[in-house]
Amino acid sequence: MLTTNPFDTPDDGDKLREECGIFGVSGSEGAAALVALGLHALQHRGQEAAGITSFDGAEFHTHRAMGHVAGNFDRDDIIGALRGTVACGHVRYSTTGETALRNVQPLYADLASGGFAIAHNGNISNAMRIRRDLVRRGSIFQSTSDTETIIHLVATSNYRTVVDKFIDALKQVEGAYSLIVMTPEGMIACRDPLGIRPLVMGKLGDAVIFASETVALDVCGAEFVRSIDPGELVIVKGDQILSHRPFAPVAARPCIFEYVYFSRPDSISEDRSVYTVRKAIGAQLAIESPVEADLVIPVPDSGTPAALGYAQQSGIPFELGIIRSHYVGRTFIQPNNEVRHLGVKLKHNANRALIKDKKIVLIDDSIVRGTTSLKIVQMMRDAGAAEVHMRIASPPTRHSCFYGVDTPERAKLLAANMNIDEMNTYIQADSLAFVSIDGLYKALGDPKRNAIRPSHCDACFTGDYPTSLTDQDDVVQIDQFALLAERMV
Repeated sequence: MLTTNPFDTPDDGDKLREECGIFGVSGSEGAAALVALGLHALQHRGQEAAGITSFDGAEFHTHRAMGHVAGNFDRDDIIGALRGTVACGHVRYSTTGETALRNVQPLYADLASGGFAIAHNGNISNAMRIRRDLVRRGSIFQSTSDTETIIHLVATSNYRTVVDKFIDALKQVEGAYSLIVMTPEGMIACRDPLGIRPLVMGKLGDAVIFASETVALDVCGAEFVRSIDPGELVIVKGDQILSHRPFAPVAARPCIFEYVYFSRPDSISEDRSVYTVRKAIGAQLAIESPVEADLVIPVPDSGTPAALGYAQQSGIPFELGIIRSHYVGRTFIQPNNEVRHLGVKLKHNANRALIKDKKIVLIDDSIVRGTTSLKIVQMMRDAGAAEVHMRIASPPTRHSCFYGVDTPERAKLLAANMNIDEMNTYIQADSLAFVSIDGLYKALGDPKRNAIRPSHCDACFTGDYPTSLTDQDDVVQIDQFALLAERMV
């Protein structure tokens, strides 16, 4: 099974998780050190593994490792071995799928045209079908990642130049991708025609930098230049920067959940401050779902900007009623069910002196399975809260994501199986409300969601998928055939 399968979510996970972040540098001495710094800033996008590949003009050098960037790329001997003025890196989020080193990116292959390294953020939604076809034709895969299908499509393309082979490969894939590719001829950065996953470009002196988020440019001291446009390929050859647009233009659909949760609040996404948008979502939530209360309390850390917006709009004081420990990793709470059940208390603790006898509004970014919300509400009651009202800074998550996000299968999404009253009963709050889909778009500056031509991908809320889902359709057909055979027997 491909490790990018969006259903490969840890059982104790109750958040939608980005699967990766990418960062690339072209034209800087010690490029690998800059990449390591950029990956530190993108660590929130992937915490299972990290990798860096560099090119010194003659050879490619790679180091990949399980775990965080720190501890793997803060050693002089490792960075020193990654020689060259061109380098790219990748951080990957953990799943319950295979976590072998062979799946850690950047992936690298020696092609007829020379070395080819690729770092990918997103998900190829027809990768399994392409993989079957390639294997039948003799391709031998070295990983279980959907990203490797792009390498094989490039390798088997009949076009002459590397860029044309790459474009030929991309025209055969569906889904979401932001890519950084390194070849002996230069670095290529691109986004899929819908621009579902983010990618930005910056400059540091004469060096060109590509990153999943602007915060990674900030950390490196680089200047933000612009976002890579949907469907655009930017090619860096020495001091030349070339832009190609090989795809037919379509209306862009960048992921709306970047504003809700994925991106760091200090990033700029599509010329909007993520922090400002999150505060605006909270304010809209206060307008749509007011409640009489004494305190507005964020579920840290992702609920904090929205809680500030809610408090400012409602006039209810903002307080830190839940204190989060930043030193508890997921591996610590794995050993058994009893310890795993205590995980939320290890990560979050109630500020009892503040909460006792108070009516509180809890603000969180989303509800996925509902397990964490249930525990947080109970924690507030145990701390003596008089009333606990839950407000969510996104619409109900009713559908799975197939574009590079760890998502439980739909049967495990609370909002796919319950209405809001039933969800409220499940989490045991006094009331529960979500921002409306139109309210979410209003926070982004739109009057409301355009049902005919939405400006963002919001499939996790609406089920309106902007691309074909070939592999999922195949799975459904296989299941139907299996059911038919079972009935015939």
